[in-house]
Formats: sequence, structure tokens, C-alpha cells
Amino acid sequence: MNQSPPGRILVLDDDLDIRNMLQRFLTGQGFEVRTAKDSIQLDVFLERHPYDLLILDIMMPGEDGLSVCRRLRAQGQTIPILMLTARGDPIDRTVGLEMGADDYLGKPFLPSELAARVRAMLRRQQVFARQNGCGGAISNREMVSLRFGDFVFKPHRRELTLAGETVDVGPAEMRLLFALAETPNRPVSRENLMERTRGRRHDANSRSVDVQVLRLRQIVEAEASTPRYIRTVWGVGYMLVATLGE
Repeated sequence: MNQSPPGRILVLDDDLDIRNMLQRFLTGQGFEVRTAKDSIQLDVFLERHPYDLLILDIMMPGEDGLSVCRRLRAQGQTIPILMLTARGDPIDRTVGLEMGADDYLGKPFLPSELAARVRAMLRRQQVFARQNGCGGAISNREMVSLRFGDFVFKPHRRELTLAGETVDVGPAEMRLLFALAETPNRPVSRENLMERTRGRRHDANSRSVDVQVLRLRQIVEAEASTPRYIRTVWGVGYMLVATLGE
């Protein structure tokens, strides 16, 4: 029987002792864990690798946890978020959930409760992905292949094929396809796509991502003007419509 790969967890907390404690404990529970000390480091890690879950502290100097959560959701990030806070005011839970957090845990907490919540969130994400044609965030280990029409995309190989033959895709369009493939059937904002295809120094007013979308549509769509697979989500961005392959 095949076992699911361990979850890849990213922890954001400005307290070094808490970061180290969470990393040691969760690693001991079988998870892959990386820690970030601030939102700048968090953004770098999210750009470089997909993660299955984010543990996010609310009380931090600079950009606090609530602001980070709101920003990530506005950018199209679908990673499940578990918020940690030392505050006792129930309103924090409401505000956090309204900004896009998936769960909430107050400090101090039992490590066993944290592990239970993490496992429950990862299970819910897996169920959601299966029920929605793999519509959740997918890690590189799980991205075996995606199918749309007669095309098959293998993200781990950066390879697009049609009837078994490799399709020539330019570097910029391949980065775009990979970014969309990380959350198939879920809309991704233009801002998020620009950051992931052009880096953090992109021009916010640039239409380059729209040009890349057009070029990608010309490759995979029968009619680029009426796309079936690389769809526009008005007011948000773009979405790859695909199913999980073998």
C-alpha cells in the first residue's frame, strides 16, 4: 500500500525559540519543516518551493500575521494557513478566519494538539483536491502529471506532451504553466503570476503575463480567443482547467 508523502510545512514566527521548538517537534512527527523569521523570508521560500501548510504567528513586528494572510490570499495563494496567537480575545479568531486562515490555535498549546490540527488540515486538503479534480495546492512530489484535452503536463520534468510527443514551450511560458499547474482549477492572480514568472522586481503595471498567457493559449488551445484550459477569471487572474493524470 502506498503511503502519502509527509507534509511540507513552513513556519513563520519572529521568536527564534518558538521556531526551533516547532521545527524539532514537527520534524519528529515526520513532517518536512522550514522556518522563516519574517514575511520577506517567507516570500522567498514560497517563490522557490511549494509547501503543503503554513503555520503563521499573528503578533510580529513589521508585517503582522493577519496582514501576511490577507496579502497571500489576495495574491492567489491557496496554501492552508494555521494561525498562532498569544491573544485571548475571541475577535482575533474571527478576523483571522475572515482574512483567509483555515484554522486557529491559541498559545500556549499542547504540541500534540498542534500535530493533530496539522494532520487534520492536510487530510482536508487531500480530500478537497480529490473531490475537485485536484483543485488544491500540489507539491512537486505529488505532481505526477496533469491532463487537459489531449495534452499531458509533467511538472517535475517541465515537460508538455501531445500524443506522446514533446511540445516546444518557451521558458517564460513554461514558468507560467508550472505556476498555474501548482493550483489547477483554482484562480491565480496576475500579481502572483508575475512574481513567480518574472521575480519580485517586476513592473506592477506590466502586461507581460497577459502576453505569456496568449502565447500559451496559442500552444494548447484550439481557439486562443475562446480558451477551454487557460481561462480568464475576471477580476482575479487566470486558471488552468485540468485533471490529475497517471
